[in-house]
Amino acid sequence: MNGQSISDQTWAGVRAEFTLPSLELVRRRLSELMEDPEPVIRQLVRVFIDDGTFCPGFQFLSGGQLHPTVTGLFRRAMELDIPHNYFTTWMVTPSRDLAGSRPVDRLKTNPAPLHRALESFRWR
Repeated sequence: MNGQSISDQTWAGVRAEFTLPSLELVRRRLSELMEDPEPVIRQLVRVFIDDGTFCPGFQFLSGGQLHPTVTGLFRRAMELDIPHNYFTTWMVTPSRDLAGSRPVDRLKTNPAPLHRALESFRWR
């Protein structure tokens, strides 16, 4: 959050492990699944790479629903003024606040430690 740019290698890793579809593709898919996808689209984590907007796949459950833990964390990140790209990077980076685990690997556990780790990240 100190103005460092995020490497292309980081985005390639996110794309390889979780997918990184374009916002347009996600919008099209959600339109096929629901009558009004706009409420879901407004909650999406997005990353901005060059001139494109993409949506990290770790935020989706099967069936096109958003992962509630990711949605809650992202909502808090927005309150803390953590930019989308940095939030995504935080999600896929081992955290000392999580004993070296990546936040994305802890999504099925109690979300409280993830929220504390996010708060800690904000103040670094």
